[in-house]
Amino acid sequence: MATQVTSSISERALLLLEIIASAEGPPTLNELMAAAGLPKATTHRFLTLLERLGFAQRSLDGKRYEVGHRLTSLAIQAMRHSLQSAPRRAILTALVNEIGETCNITMLDGMSLVYLDRVESDWPLQFRLKVGSHVPLHCTASGKLFLSLSPPSLRQSLYEAKALVRHTPRTITSPEALDAALEKIRKTGIGTDNEEFIEGMTAAAVPVRDSKGNICATVAVHGPVNRLPFSRALALVPALKKAASAIEKTFLSPAAQAPSKKPRNA
Repeated sequence: MATQVTSSISERALLLLEIIASAEGPPTLNELMAAAGLPKATTHRFLTLLERLGFAQRSLDGKRYEVGHRLTSLAIQAMRHSLQSAPRRAILTALVNEIGETCNITMLDGMSLVYLDRVESDWPLQFRLKVGSHVPLHCTASGKLFLSLSPPSLRQSLYEAKALVRHTPRTITSPEALDAALEKIRKTGIGTDNEEFIEGMTAAAVPVRDSKGNICATVAVHGPVNRLPFSRALALVPALKKAASAIEKTFLSPAAQAPSKKPRNA
């Protein structure tokens, strides 16, 4: 009996996590109650446990629930070691062979970016950032892309944390100026870094979207400005988009990837 109760508790906790992670926006307690079919006291008890363990967290207004840092970290590790990593690696390698510059895949991890995968070009001059490295959002191509396409709460959290640290003379450190830059990125769908994170380095990034059309990762290219001037980084965007489209398919389940079968004529 004890085993059955534990299993039931685990299933309900996992169900709430799944609802939070798959929701279009952070759900309220009442919305979670309705979606899970659980009483208010039970739902609140599970959410308190998930918060304490770091798998869920409250939104800025304290009324909604979001994915916590521990679940995000677990998801990133799972993606890194998943069976689908080989196809993603092959796509990224083909992209680097095509354009001749270092490319990477990044994902959001709290208020920073983490490098999920990376393939180096053959050039001797490189800016080397290892897989698993974290970089800021406000001054990187992929980070600004995430900020522009994610809910406003992410940007607000960044501002409230006073996290707009200057890394180079070109780093944007004003919320107003960053808002204007992000609006432009939102319209173009292209993240850019023109020596904002590292002096002498430019970058461009495009989104990888999930099955609902939301950004879940990025594909980016970067290199030294003497070899990859900003204009050339932008010119490589079509190749980045092609790779991103292929990588999107690796994030889908086998059932979602399979073509639908048309009924045979009688």
